[in-house]
Amino acid sequence: MKQGTHPENYRLVAFKDMSNEDVFLTKSTAKTKETIEVEGTEYPLIKLEISRTSHPYYTGQTKLVDSAGRIDKFKNKYSKFKKK
Repeated sequence: MKQGTHPENYRLVAFKDMSNEDVFLTKSTAKTKETIEVEGTEYPLIKLEISRTSHPYYTGQTKLVDSAGRIDKFKNKYSKFKKK
């Protein structure tokens, strides 16, 4: 294995899912300026939009997405290429 390809500065970092406020700790080299206190200890904070605790694949809950207008828009846009 090549030497010097992996970073050496792994540390515990708090990742916070902003959609459901879930916080979990893991090792990372990601840089951040924010911190958060978890169980009396301060950790660097990385904010996430979605994580394993809020992603529909893992939770089994689907979110309704309004796509009715998108299909009609697509059909109208490409109707001129329709074979007759």
